[in-house]
This record gives sequence, structure tokens and C-alpha cells, in this order.
Amino acid sequence: MDKNLWDKCVEFHGHECPGLAIGFKACEAAMKKLGISFSKDEEVVCVTENDACGVDAVQVITGCTIGKGNLIYRGTGKQAFSFFCRDTGERLRIVFKADSLSKDLSREERQQAILESPVEKLFEFKEPGFDLPERARIFNTLTCSKCGEGAPEHKMRLAEGKAVCLDCFDDYSRGW
Repeated sequence: MDKNLWDKCVEFHGHECPGLAIGFKACEAAMKKLGISFSKDEEVVCVTENDACGVDAVQVITGCTIGKGNLIYRGTGKQAFSFFCRDTGERLRIVFKADSLSKDLSREERQQAILESPVEKLFEFKEPGFDLPERARIFNTLTCSKCGEGAPEHKMRLAEGKAVCLDCFDDYSRGW
């Protein structure tokens, strides 16, 4: 384990915890199995299925961030991370095995066990069930006719023939 990298993750996240350790170990596995390193742009893409502590380790270690468009949240709630390498086309879904550790461990013991365990014990390695997301796009900003705030055109709706943002849009549905 790279202690300096762990410390960097802890500093970014704000504290040590088992969730951060899961993300740390998932990145360790992705780097080894896919041969990836820190992504300065969109060379590496991570699709995270959770919005928990481990995602902070993904940002620090891989350079995947929402702002660059190479960290994408897919809210299944699973401790799963899919990594894609644009240069090689390689892909890997890493899923934490919920039963990989004893339920009787304290928080500190659980974190330590995660950090010390081989990745094969902690994770299942699979093919992602979805394709590599397209590169981030830049959209024109439109001004909402109700609140006056700007939003990208693909997030706007029409209401009475005028552009409105999602916050101001009154959705109409009849049950399906």
C-alpha cells in the first residue's frame, strides 16, 4: 500500500474510514489491471455507482472528476466502479463483495482489513454492462424565462413557448 497516497486521500476526504479504503483499493486494482495512471484530461473514465466516501479516493488517485467529465455518477447505490481507458479501449467493473469481511469488525478493524486484504478477496472483476460514455461536451447557456438563471441548453425545457430551467419547469405527467 502506498501510505503517502492514502494520506493524500485522507486529507482530501477529511477523515479515515472503511468507505474511503474501498475506493482506495478499487483504484489500486484498476491501476494494476488496466495499467492506468492519473488522468489529466479524459484518458481514464470512472463510472461510480455510489456517491459515498470511496469516490473521493477515485478523484485523488485517478484524476477522474465530475468537472472534467470523466467521473460519472450512476446511482445504483452499489459499491461498484467501472473504469474505462480511452486509449486502449480496456474496461473493468470492480464490485465490492459485501461478504468479504466479518460483520463483527469494528469500524477501525474493518478499514484496516480492507487496506491489508488482497483485491481479489475484496472485489469481483467484471465487464461493465454499458459502453464507454462519450467525451464531455460544451453546450450553449440559455437564460431561464422565469428565474433569469443560466443553464446549458440540454437541461432546459419549453413552457408556453419559452425556455425554462429544470427548477422552474412544471412537469406534466398522467401516470406513465
